[in-house]
Amino acid sequence: MTDIADLGTGHTPSRNHPEYWGGEIPWIGIRDAGAHHGGVINTTAQTVTPLGLENSAARLLPKETVCLSRTASVGYVVKMGRDMATSQDFVTWSCSEALDPDFLMAALLAEGAEIRKFGEGSTHTTIYFPAVKAFHIDLPPKAEQRRIVAKLDELTARIVRARAELHRVSLLSPSQKQSLLRTGVLGELTARWRTTRETEPVSVLLQRIETPKQGRGGREATDKIIAGAAGLSVNDPGSPLPPGWEWVPLLRVAKQETGHTPSRSRSDYWEGELPWVGIRDAGQHHGKQIHDTMQTITEAGLVNSSARLLPTGTVCLSRTASVGYVTMMARPMATSQDFATWTCTEALLPEYLMYALMAEGDDIRNFGMGSTHTTIYFPEIRALHIALPPLDEQRQIVQLVKSTLARADHLEAEAARARKLLDRLESALLAKAFRGELVPQDPMDEPASMLLERIGAQRATAPKPRRGRGAAAE
Repeated sequence: MTDIADLGTGHTPSRNHPEYWGGEIPWIGIRDAGAHHGGVINTTAQTVTPLGLENSAARLLPKETVCLSRTASVGYVVKMGRDMATSQDFVTWSCSEALDPDFLMAALLAEGAEIRKFGEGSTHTTIYFPAVKAFHIDLPPKAEQRRIVAKLDELTARIVRARAELHRVSLLSPSQKQSLLRTGVLGELTARWRTTRETEPVSVLLQRIETPKQGRGGREATDKIIAGAAGLSVNDPGSPLPPGWEWVPLLRVAKQETGHTPSRSRSDYWEGELPWVGIRDAGQHHGKQIHDTMQTITEAGLVNSSARLLPTGTVCLSRTASVGYVTMMARPMATSQDFATWTCTEALLPEYLMYALMAEGDDIRNFGMGSTHTTIYFPEIRALHIALPPLDEQRQIVQLVKSTLARADHLEAEAARARKLLDRLESALLAKAFRGELVPQDPMDEPASMLLERIGAQRATAPKPRRGRGAAAE
């Protein structure tokens, strides 16, 4: 490569001289290269003055010079969009007419992470100049280089558009899920279904379902009203509901409890056979059933704390720390005090309650207090009301929501798989390009050998450049 491009590097002017910095000359650092990897760089985070250039080993390199980060973060590749200087973390090539700068940049990008193999050091790899000076490149005719670059640009643009569309899928999916949950618990999802069914109204349902016995003690429910974003509210908001629905206190249709953390100083309270739900468990199983927990407790830990074993189907809401995680127990478990839990009567399906809590999304924080660290306190939790549909309609909503969420999850998984395939496709395109298989060869192209002979002859007759302070150096 030294036969067809001027090899250089950069330097960092002394930081002790403020007059060397803040000038009009762009100076490329590692962060700049990382932010513009694979593209053209026109502006840099830091600039130097002509005085800084004169008093350092840095030099002003011409537009279209190709830069490779050779130390610190090895492998960033950029092309200068204007005359610039660089730090000593880079090697640079200012190409002769034999080498298209975009072709060189593509060749360096094609190496990917494998370019580190040219360096030394496992923890902090550096590509030293003896290796750089020995770089060779498979050189096609100049016309073919340009055809390869043009084809890569065309195909890369398609890949970029595909990535943007796939990213859009991942961005839309959470909002679509939130919208689905809210239409479900507000009765919009089953509006047509209701016209073809006769269901037992909630008012009749509650006549045959006993109110669950609640635990003694604790603070009383608040009397203030805080309307929710969907199917929950602190006290009855009085908002209209579909036929047969009613605003019902959660305490009327579910037993509300919480948990506790056995003493950490007692090793005999921990590592038992009883699952114990913590915040991280709820985060990992948000919107799903939880079968296993990261931590477990013993019978002694349960007996000697305020925790208790809650039955299968109990719904948990994280009310402090990370507010809003919702999960449902797949088997008997205990929880920490960071949760409010509800064990449902026959009037309320646990999965329906889980979806109703999830439908509030981040707005569930409005039931709590504190801007930085929100907590939903028990006076508000005990005053929670739910927009309760008839039992048959609860089943229908759960079925519709569950099947649609499953399709959304499948779509997300397919998008993730497609993103990985695009990464592989991009690597395959680059590999194909540098095997000479991406574009057809043209027998009319001037062979690279003839071009090199001509450039060699020109260099032999050209005057030798004077080297001194400000010239390229390691």
